Amino acid sequence: MPRPDVNRSGEMETFVQVVERGGFSAAARHLGMTPSAVSKLIARLEARLSVRLVHRSTRKLQLTPEGRQFHERSLRVLADLDEAERSASSAAIGATPRGRVGINTSVSFGHQVLIPLVPRFLALHPEITLDIGLTDRVVDLMDERADVAIRWGDLPASDLVARRLGATEQAIVAAPSYLARRGTPAVPRDLEAHDRIGWSYRRNVADWPLRVDGRTLMLPVSGRVRAADGEAIRALVVAGAGLARLSLYHVGADLDAGRLVEVLDDFNPRDVEPIHAVYVGKPGHLPARVRAVLDFLVAEVALHPRATGARGGACRGGDQRD
Repeated sequence: MPRPDVNRSGEMETFVQVVERGGFSAAARHLGMTPSAVSKLIARLEARLSVRLVHRSTRKLQLTPEGRQFHERSLRVLADLDEAERSASSAAIGATPRGRVGINTSVSFGHQVLIPLVPRFLALHPEITLDIGLTDRVVDLMDERADVAIRWGDLPASDLVARRLGATEQAIVAAPSYLARRGTPAVPRDLEAHDRIGWSYRRNVADWPLRVDGRTLMLPVSGRVRAADGEAIRALVVAGAGLARLSLYHVGADLDAGRLVEVLDDFNPRDVEPIHAVYVGKPGHLPARVRAVLDFLVAEVALHPRATGARGGACRGGDQRD
């Protein structure tokens, strides 16, 4: 336990200012302190944590790996403290949600579902600032300064809380130009002669499930092209580079426009993947800004024509994305 005379929030604020302003002198001017006082405070912080946070030099200040991690977490703590003070001081007059909300999701969901909703959300909540990060790799919410992550597939047990936004199905798709050139597969074994576009990183479920004679077979992906995100894979399929298995919310517009067509639909198990928003904390103790984002997503994602079946209840979730 820290000593009662340790002002941890003050230490964090000083450390953050040193990092954001690039040195002790600039931070001291902003905080109304002397450079030596700032330097001593950071030295005391490092001594208490038993770790070096910054490398000091005459030219520039460099963070250690531990310093970068402490900086990211300090930003989150200070933002939560600011939200707590604002909520407490203005609860009587029903203040609107305000502050930064970090959202992390996949590239495809971001482009196809989330980003088109942003203008409407900003109009409803003019005091909230969104910081959106798109990646198809699973990330740590704290490391990414993300308050909310949008993920799909079954979630393993973890300390994260999940709210279901909806669900989507997967389909095997190809461009008409590709099928005209290479032929249309009629049965699963025909896929052996086709380019199947896969992911360039390891995924929880990389193979394609196909129903054959009442059994589900897992077909390994084999092709000459791989990509690191779903949006790149979608573009490759539209360009005629091969077939891919993608979520219907992702390729629905392409199917409607005729840029893509489904193949082997009779063998597709039509597995329904739930879509969740996951976050750290307790459902009843969320900052107003985070609750506003979650409530908006629960209401709006369910309206997407290719992501249906929303249920907004909170449950313990996990750290997985397919």
